Amino acid sequence: MIFDQLAHSAVYESLHPLFKQAFDYIKTHDLSQLQPGKIELDGSKLYVNIQEPAGKTRQQARLETHRNYIDIQVCLEGKESIGWRDADDCRQVTENYNPDRDIAFFGEQPTCYVDMIPGDFCILYPGDAHAPCIGEGKIKKAIVKVLI
Repeated sequence: MIFDQLAHSAVYESLHPLFKQAFDYIKTHDLSQLQPGKIELDGSKLYVNIQEPAGKTRQQARLETHRNYIDIQVCLEGKESIGWRDADDCRQVTENYNPDRDIAFFGEQPTCYVDMIPGDFCILYPGDAHAPCIGEGKIKKAIVKVLI
């Protein structure tokens, strides 16, 4: 997992051929004004999901992993914590991998947490099991899905 502020995104743009396009879009559009939904930037290779999830407690949040996509999660409003654990340490499968949704869920607890406020982002690779949407009050976020 990579955690940083959008002001420093150029450091990470060379890590994947689609990262620069993703960060350029994030930084040139006021995503906080958009309604929840999907925005395609490059078909199924690169798209953005705007979400307004209900906040969860640390106990309610479930670890998830993806196989085909990298997540760039961006906090737009509120404060969100995201739990993290090495995916290789996740053995308690609570929902098997669903290839249509590119997601699996696990019963372990995260080993650490990061707190995100507007302007922060994290990049989550398939090896990064993550438990998102931990928080209280209004959370609005963008999840950029980047095909590996």
